[in-house]
Amino acid sequence: MSADPEAAGASYRASALEACASALLERAGLARDRTADIASVLVEGDCFGKSTHELALLPLYLREIESDEMSVVGEPEIVNDFGAPDLGWAQASRALAVAARDARSNVAGGPVRDGGDRHPAQPPYACLGAYLRPAVDAGYMMLLTLTDPGHSSVAPFGGVTPALTSNPMAFGTPATNGPVMIDMSTALLTNGAIAAYRQRGEQLPHPFLMDSQGQPSTDPNIMAAIPPGTALPLGGLEAGHKGYSLGLIVELLTGCLSGRGRADATDGWSAAVFILVIDLAAFGGADAFRRQVAALAGMCHASQTRQGFERVERPSAHALARWEWQLRDGVRLSASISAEIVECARRFEVPMPDPIP
Repeated sequence: MSADPEAAGASYRASALEACASALLERAGLARDRTADIASVLVEGDCFGKSTHELALLPLYLREIESDEMSVVGEPEIVNDFGAPDLGWAQASRALAVAARDARSNVAGGPVRDGGDRHPAQPPYACLGAYLRPAVDAGYMMLLTLTDPGHSSVAPFGGVTPALTSNPMAFGTPATNGPVMIDMSTALLTNGAIAAYRQRGEQLPHPFLMDSQGQPSTDPNIMAAIPPGTALPLGGLEAGHKGYSLGLIVELLTGCLSGRGRADATDGWSAAVFILVIDLAAFGGADAFRRQVAALAGMCHASQTRQGFERVERPSAHALARWEWQLRDGVRLSASISAEIVECARRFEVPMPDPIP
């Protein structure tokens, strides 16, 4: 049943990829009731086009499990409970967003931290945008932020020594004519994207990086130099104080608020996450909210375009369109990712789905 990928990669049905990923994780030793959630998040992110943060992570998870660097057992510990609704096992992928549908109060949220034993459902949490849809579909607004306290790749504005990481944030809300879903890094480029350029032996298209002397660079290899280079915060050399500030907000909401951040020694992957779920009906009302969003979106769409643009789109428009056609026509994986997953399937004796012709 299995087939080697073509030179240019291969396309697979999303459901088939989920089943394969779930089977691989189960064969590696993870409990079946958790593998489906993880596989769903990985494939969901690939449908959105986040190819550096999704199924590309599956072979890494499997290798970490095989080498005992990742644990396949464990339960979360509640550090403080002030009566907020249970958001589910936050370390078990999209279950945290699904459980938000059962929120019993107007605003639910809090930080989630890495307890020390790394789990494949936990760091690096893959694409944060993949967690939004269940909450948004249920009529909630949701904010997710994440940092990896054990990794530094972004220098604070004015410095050259990395102190933060690319610190992603994702935001989603229901809206007329489709949801607004935002998934972004507070740096000019994510760590995963930089690693992908380095693996391919390619230069970056723009100087998104800075070497240890403070000079802008397109060379991804400077991230592994001694001393290392850094990714620039949003705004770059001129206005990077803005991205630096956003990165600090993420750090404060995650590692600092949870009590396990950069003051603690961390080995390997780690993660601190902040989750906020808001019931729209509890404020100005869901209908009033949608009316305001429709007016705001209409003003943005009506803006006169500058050269090179045909239309002003909402931030999630292209990602949602890609998600829809990949669910319909198949998820396109690069040749390298396809080959790695095929190899994992062979090693764990799990049938690889047939590629779509």
